[in-house]
Amino acid sequence: MKNSYTISKKTLAIVPISERSTKIYEKDNIIIIPKNSQKIIEENCVYYGSSYIGRKKGTVDLIGVTHKSPIVIEETNGIIFFPTCSPRLKNCSWISLNNVDNYTKSDNSTIISFSDDVKLKFPISNEIINNQILRATRLESVMYRRKREINGEK
Repeated sequence: MKNSYTISKKTLAIVPISERSTKIYEKDNIIIIPKNSQKIIEENCVYYGSSYIGRKKGTVDLIGVTHKSPIVIEETNGIIFFPTCSPRLKNCSWISLNNVDNYTKSDNSTIISFSDDVKLKFPISNEIINNQILRATRLESVMYRRKREINGEK
């Protein structure tokens, strides 16, 4: 079992198994890491040049979201993840915006379909997932618009 994990474009979701272990779903792989999901997110923010607090502040500054904030993990490739609930909670999963194909309601849960036909069920309402995806998409839109402005594009 690896002790660390680097989030990439192929990372689909980071799902806690327990307080001390996490299952990471990739397009073609599942990896178990002996850390909680929040620690993996925090370590990746640092790996890509910021802190989790810095990334969270960036989200607040860009779109005004202060709770259950989506965050940019790596900006060059536009890797954005959003939490399924408050990141302070032990059962918080993190989902890659870039890899969500669609999502459907299933009782009191939501099934998210990712690229490459991977489907995962999350114990969260469809409305919450929809809201989180809208927030993450707004973050992506504002970030790209600012990049275009810097490059002199319209």
